[in-house]
Amino acid sequence: MAFKTLDDLDFAGKTALVRVDINVPVENGQVTDATRIERIVPTIQHITKAGGKVVLFAHFGRPKGARVPEMSLSVVLPALEAALGHSVAFAEDCIGAPAKKIVGAMQAGDVALMENTRFHEGEEKNDKLLAASMAALGDIYVNDAFSAAHRAHASTEAIAHLRPACAGRLMEAELKALQAALEAPARPVAAVVGGAKVSSKLDLLSNLITRVDHLIIGGGMANTFLVAKGLEIGISLAERDMADTARAIMDKASEAGCILHLPVDIVVAREFAAHAAHEVLPVEQCPSDAMILDAGPDSVAALSEVFAKCRTLVWNGPLGAFEIAPFDAATNAAAQEAARLTREGVLVSVAGGGDTVAALNKAGVGSDFSYISTAGGAFLEWMEGKTLPGVAALEKE
Repeated sequence: MAFKTLDDLDFAGKTALVRVDINVPVENGQVTDATRIERIVPTIQHITKAGGKVVLFAHFGRPKGARVPEMSLSVVLPALEAALGHSVAFAEDCIGAPAKKIVGAMQAGDVALMENTRFHEGEEKNDKLLAASMAALGDIYVNDAFSAAHRAHASTEAIAHLRPACAGRLMEAELKALQAALEAPARPVAAVVGGAKVSSKLDLLSNLITRVDHLIIGGGMANTFLVAKGLEIGISLAERDMADTARAIMDKASEAGCILHLPVDIVVAREFAAHAAHEVLPVEQCPSDAMILDAGPDSVAALSEVFAKCRTLVWNGPLGAFEIAPFDAATNAAAQEAARLTREGVLVSVAGGGDTVAALNKAGVGSDFSYISTAGGAFLEWMEGKTLPGVAALEKE
């Protein structure tokens, strides 16, 4: 898709309405991870340096259209000011008199944060009147919230049609990375898909087998595929009722020329606990009283060979119970190999979604992949081949 960026618009003397995602973790009134806040700084600085004013719109939590004091965006203000290195004004509403008063007092280079957009019921209903009230505060709309782009909300979709619109730096980086990974990738392409349930990733798997050359399945999902192949998996986590679906996916992959990879050896234990007694066995030899908690070293070696043949890698989900040692070994080793190939310039690696970021950070390679998306649902829906309303609204006419 073609979309405008910050470089296509003149912000001098203009007020930019910038949708961001700063729905960050907070404990005891303090932001505990400011990654999402830090990632919006380049967009804000581009606009202020160009002589524009920045009005930030964002959601926080799930207040469901009610004003919930515990979900006020005021809690992120100190972390936002720290990231920018200067003060930020705060409006107690995202529309109406409180918003107009704050915006009206702004000078070129100023930044203001509006209160939680989800305090209004119309936000999640993509209400055009609410969007018009937001649009009335400024001249240009900038969407820098890819992680909220899968929602057709007033501040992500409706407003984009009311003002000249473009992507912010973070949105631009996400879209370019994703296009490079699946829309026009260097081939061969491999995808790692892990996690607990096949049922939650059916659309993802169905889309990927038509787009990638190698599909690597790990985690609890792999167990369901092993059941589909007639293998015993003991008391392992699996969706046994999805065996027919798994067989259908394997058949479609074969028809599409996509090679599907499952573990060839497994790490099993009798209890799910850190440092539990465990053993490595061929995938065909899972004891009836044991559970599969990770892929084994032979599986990792096989994956490393696949990575070495590929030029693009898309990663979503861990290969095992990565939260606890020693069942993080396969995820760690495979991620480190992908990172090594990326550093050497032979592999473009894009990762994202839920546990993926945590798993790669735990493996010590969070900064070594070509791009790691902070988006969860939006990253998954894009990988599923779905149209993201917040992105579609930015497309050039």
